Amino acid sequence: MRLAAMNLLARREHSRHELLEKLGRRFDPDQLEAVLDRLQSDGLLSDRRFAEAYVRHRAQRGFGPVRIRQELRQRGVAAADVTQAFDENDINWLNVIAEVVTKKYGSEPASEMNDKARRQRFLHYRGFSSEQIRDVLD
Repeated sequence: MRLAAMNLLARREHSRHELLEKLGRRFDPDQLEAVLDRLQSDGLLSDRRFAEAYVRHRAQRGFGPVRIRQELRQRGVAAADVTQAFDENDINWLNVIAEVVTKKYGSEPASEMNDKARRQRFLHYRGFSSEQIRDVLD
């Protein structure tokens, strides 16, 4: 059981919740909790470290802070760890959103209201706030 958890952690960081879901199908949940507690105390499992890596990775892929926070909550990461992950990474979200817009739409500004609305919907879906979208599209 410990070996299976360590094999998953060797590939990439996982949250405790993710490991419980993945390994809970194969192992007894009560015993699994004890193994995960031991991994945390040994420093091999850390939701904070997972959150920092996740924020960095998703921002590089062009996703915004709203969506990343939601995805971390779905993965069972505590709000304090999420906040700390965003603080540690210190990402310039306006640069991220500008890169996303340039990659998807080029450097031409939206010529019609329909085009601007389409861009706004896409950027909301990607997880950027209305303020960030307004800053980059205006």
